[in-house]
Amino acid sequence: MKEQANPHIHRTSFSVGIIGGGIAGSTIALRLAELGVNVEIFEEGTSLVNGPPICHLHAGGNLYREISDEQCTALLQQSIDSLKVFPHTVNIRPTVIAVPKHDNGDPNALLPRLSKLKQVYSQLVKEDPTNRVIGNPDQYFKLYDKEDLQALSSQPMPAQPIRFDDWMIPVAKNLELDQFKYPLVLVQEYGWSVFRLAATANLALDKLNTSQVHTQSKVTHVEQQADQSWLIEYQQYDNSQQDHITRRSQVDYLVNACGFQTGEIDDMAKQKRNRLVEFKAAYVTQWPDSQGFWPEVIFHGERGTPDGMAQLTPYPDGYFQLHGMTEEITLFKQGLAKSTPSSAQPKLANTFIRKIKSGWDKSEIDIRSSRAIKHMSRFVPNYKTASVGGKPLFGAQQIPGDDITLRAADVSFAGQRYARAEIVKASSALSAANSIVEKLQSEELLRSPSNEVVIEQCFPVTRSLSAIDVERYAIQLAHERDYPEALAKTFSFELSD
Repeated sequence: MKEQANPHIHRTSFSVGIIGGGIAGSTIALRLAELGVNVEIFEEGTSLVNGPPICHLHAGGNLYREISDEQCTALLQQSIDSLKVFPHTVNIRPTVIAVPKHDNGDPNALLPRLSKLKQVYSQLVKEDPTNRVIGNPDQYFKLYDKEDLQALSSQPMPAQPIRFDDWMIPVAKNLELDQFKYPLVLVQEYGWSVFRLAATANLALDKLNTSQVHTQSKVTHVEQQADQSWLIEYQQYDNSQQDHITRRSQVDYLVNACGFQTGEIDDMAKQKRNRLVEFKAAYVTQWPDSQGFWPEVIFHGERGTPDGMAQLTPYPDGYFQLHGMTEEITLFKQGLAKSTPSSAQPKLANTFIRKIKSGWDKSEIDIRSSRAIKHMSRFVPNYKTASVGGKPLFGAQQIPGDDITLRAADVSFAGQRYARAEIVKASSALSAANSIVEKLQSEELLRSPSNEVVIEQCFPVTRSLSAIDVERYAIQLAHERDYPEALAKTFSFELSD
């Protein structure tokens, strides 16, 4: 039985249907349900928040040297707000950015952006001290020359990292220091747990009596009625009868949050849209020989080439998630599709759809995971002793428009009472939710607040969840989805000021 939610907010008669229960759809559902809006969410899977691998908060977008400063600043603000709303989902550890000698990039070219982001973060904290969620603004980043790393390589491995230098010791001990340009950068870019995000969404929506979650439910038809409401027809899988039951629901407003399948609902709703869809995968590996507590490490490289960016993301128990931005590892040949004049839905090849719907062949898991390990061992030679740690984290990512480098995007509106969530990075989900609330208020479908909105105060039920309950449910989800529970465990160490 659901608990009474938000006693200070009255339930509205207004209803919103949200198609898709990924991070965007779930966050929008939470935002509206906490306001007292009646929400129905339709998700094809068995639980909320599946899809492309989420492992990084992107609080500044420093992984992507090709995106604009404006996108980086937007990702910083979005990440801060997201951390305030979902406090138990973050893995607190910094990120190292390294530029190999074979790469055309210059690490010094990163410094103006880092300085700007530090200034923006400092100003945000000055304006509101509760924005101080990614560490001390004065210590947003630190630079390391080769001599600094050589000195750190002789230091003993700390029992627990409490300073920037502690995080750099395992890096200094394991990198071939002659292979890199200097300086290396350590920056307050935190990790994000997709399993604890999923746990938060599932637990909070279950508590909210203004939400109704339909899992194992595939929307097959939407149609706008004469009064501008929306009729939703969906097939719900009945476990007891091993059959699909066709059901219908009617809502006042429709939110399309279908991720890579957003175009399918656009087509049903007769709304044109240009977009890209890209299939990607990250690989779960275990490195028993790892020592100490690793930061995340990004080795820059040209996307789509054999020297593509490599990303090492740490988890407890010696597990690491790997990205290699080559067509043999994270990217895929013919893995990028675009919409057409006749359909807003890009058509991925059937091989990718089969992976999404039915999973991977073990042989391909082994082959691509081994390639990821080999790619990482170019930079961390000892990583060659790592092994496959589980099935890949994978999915298809939508990108609105035709700019493959776009990272900061949230929502668009079309027609009457119709919104599309179009996030590229998970940290943009809250921005999408806020934009929808503002749109509903501007159209007088929801009353406007009497004073300025404090974002964390908009999520009292979500924020009431305990860290223990979130982690426990996240581990349960990891087991249900056949992933190592290490990926759901908390991996957090606060840095001392």
